[in-house]
Amino acid sequence: MKRLFSILAIAGLLAFNATTANAKELTPAVSDQISEIVAIDDAATAFVQDEAEADAAAPAEESSKGFQQVLKEKFIQGGAGFMGIVLLCLILGLAVAIERIIFLNMATTNTKKLTQQVEDALASGGVEAAKEVCRNTRGPIASIYYQGLDRVDEGVDAAEKAVVAYGGVQMGQLEKNVSWLSLFIAVAPMLGFMGTVIGMIQAFEKISAAGGLDASLIAGDIQVALLTTVFGLIVAIILQIFYNYIIAKIDSIVNSMEDASIILVDMLVDHKK
Repeated sequence: MKRLFSILAIAGLLAFNATTANAKELTPAVSDQISEIVAIDDAATAFVQDEAEADAAAPAEESSKGFQQVLKEKFIQGGAGFMGIVLLCLILGLAVAIERIIFLNMATTNTKKLTQQVEDALASGGVEAAKEVCRNTRGPIASIYYQGLDRVDEGVDAAEKAVVAYGGVQMGQLEKNVSWLSLFIAVAPMLGFMGTVIGMIQAFEKISAAGGLDASLIAGDIQVALLTTVFGLIVAIILQIFYNYIIAKIDSIVNSMEDASIILVDMLVDHKK
């Protein structure tokens, strides 16, 4: 567009010079004016191109930073005090969650298959054969079956009491260390909120010392305060997801244990008959 305006200006200048001087060639003064216009046009075009290249390079530089790099920078800006404690909560919480998930997955068994094997062994080989099947099977259900079969000689009532008592023991093992996970879920956002309060206190102290409100003076403290809250909430959200999965897994295993206990008592009653 600028070149078009320049060409039109040059054409008008040439027409004006032709009508006033009535000459076939341009005068030196007109030639100098044309050269100045062309130079100005080239400079303006170069400036526009440089601005466009700078605007295009800025988003590319920002997008080149990965999510991990941005997260690392924000973590450092939040300060090593509270951010380190929040990170420790995340590490310990993940360690507990991973340990519980591995334990619960190993404790999960095929209840129907185990029940059928115990019933077949009890019918064909008696109590000892059924106990051998339970020894070769891992998981809390197999342990409960073994305790009930081990007390069957004392009567069905004794076997049932043994199953109930050992079921409580197995439930305690399933819920082991879960309370620590809930503690980390509660502590992480509380630490973030504490960092926010401390950051706001520091900001107001600077305002009071300066005697006036200056955004640049308190922007750093407010940013630190908000970053601690954000990271505390992120840690709590991550651990809460693992906590809900673990609780759901425990409930599923406990329900299977209760159903298996009822089936075992019925099998022992039939075997006594």
